[in-house]
Amino acid sequence: MRIGTLEVSPLCLGGNPFGWTADEQTSFAVLDAYAEAGGNFIDTADRYTFHLPGNRGGESETIIGRWLRSRGCRDRMVIATKVGALPGLDNLAPRTIWRAVEDSLRRLGTDHIDLYFAHVDDPGTPLAETLAAFDALVRAGTVRHLAASNFGADRLAESLETSAREGFAAYIALQAEYNLVQREGYERGLAPTVAGAGLVCLPYVALARGFLTGKYRPGGPAVDSPRAGQASAHLNGNGPAVLAALDEVAGAHRTTPAAVALAWLADQPTVATPIAGARTPAQLADLLPFLTLRLAAEELARLNRASA
Repeated sequence: MRIGTLEVSPLCLGGNPFGWTADEQTSFAVLDAYAEAGGNFIDTADRYTFHLPGNRGGESETIIGRWLRSRGCRDRMVIATKVGALPGLDNLAPRTIWRAVEDSLRRLGTDHIDLYFAHVDDPGTPLAETLAAFDALVRAGTVRHLAASNFGADRLAESLETSAREGFAAYIALQAEYNLVQREGYERGLAPTVAGAGLVCLPYVALARGFLTGKYRPGGPAVDSPRAGQASAHLNGNGPAVLAALDEVAGAHRTTPAAVALAWLADQPTVATPIAGARTPAQLADLLPFLTLRLAAEELARLNRASA
């Protein structure tokens, strides 16, 4: 799988659990298992995990940086991180970007970031100023490629037009919420712009905050998870029908619903590699069969009907 000049594995490991639902030791175990399975693409952000009491943000980056140093594997890994959503650095002004990138480099223990995301749009800063700052980082070799996250179609298109007009390095990818039970926002609102510009999508919440793993069921036991409330909301609407389709396809392949959900997502137009996190090696093990799973056309159609 290729994103710009980056050769990446089919599954991007989300770093959001590191320092939140996974302590450093468990995070290292997850990262080790991912690397042993051939994974090389890790996504994090300076904001992770600011929301916890006593945290300042950057805890996930710090854990990943310690793991990279302890394993001596930085050159084999593709590292993505983000700027613009950490309180105190929650804009895309040039001075914010310059300060944030230095902080991220220090925490990650590296001299460059492979894929640097604008974490959220910042209407308060002129696009040309933001993109000039990003372009300077690319020219300096501090950042290899640029990408956007949580942008609307109009602002994404305007950003690309600005980069083309000014001769700046441009966004090559978009992170957006997209999964089997959350389709319309991306497919109708963003996919045409992504496709038309020749970008790729890296979907996050690819498993709908755990719902598509199958552990949330109608009438089933309560699940002890910080995301249980958001995940359980999908028990309404098309959620039960999607679970039934996942069970059917997973049974035919003797694999997990999570692997099937990721395989469906990876098959969608414009999608490069889904992002999924795991707070334990056991959770990661449920995802890894996706790496070799190929769904038949009728299985994809079954999932499409259930999730429509």
